[in-house]
Amino acid sequence: MNILAIIPARGGSKGIPGKNIKLLNGKPLLAYTSEIALQSKHLTEVIISTEDEQIIEVAKSMGIKVPFVRPMALAQDNTPTIDVIIHALKWYENQNIFFDAVCLLQVTSPFRTLELLDKAIEKFIEKNADSLVSVQKVPHEYNPHWTFEVNEGGNLKIATGETEIISRRQELPTTYHRDGSIYITKTKVLLKEHSLYGKSTAFIESEPDFYVNIDTLQDWEKAEEMIQNKMK
Repeated sequence: MNILAIIPARGGSKGIPGKNIKLLNGKPLLAYTSEIALQSKHLTEVIISTEDEQIIEVAKSMGIKVPFVRPMALAQDNTPTIDVIIHALKWYENQNIFFDAVCLLQVTSPFRTLELLDKAIEKFIEKNADSLVSVQKVPHEYNPHWTFEVNEGGNLKIATGETEIISRRQELPTTYHRDGSIYITKTKVLLKEHSLYGKSTAFIESEPDFYVNIDTLQDWEKAEEMIQNKMK
């Protein structure tokens, strides 16, 4: 299977200015994701999609392909990720290069392992699902069966639509949330359905010990602490 890995890295981060090339323990943040992707035995092509000249220079200095400059119209705060992916696919189609699937790897999840990435791709192929996402278990106190919405009368109703709440933690079904580390989607689903998920979504559970999603300075500090603890 031909799989294109896309690492989106725009330059306009507001929470942490210059986040994607900011040094985390001595190397640019985007290097953590790029290095793992380049080692994967299942990825046909690994690229960075960016509009930013500084990011392009850093990426190329590390041997990462930047085959095109992303249009500024696709580098805004509200630009949907799906549009960035489709832009890349269309660019390759114009070169008569086609892929069966896309693996989206976000820079903000730097600590995914090579083992997890390769296992995710293998499971995606084995399941023949439209997509696969990496997930984490939802802590029982946040389980959707124990969460509420406000009804029309201003009172609480169970968010899942049940009329009786599950009283015992042991009876709660296991639930998961996307952790943003890995998304894999068939190209035909991306192009025809304009969706990252399609009709069937497989999953792989990632290690909580390696999980951080860097959006704020507090997240950055957590990532630095994780590296220091690992080094110890």
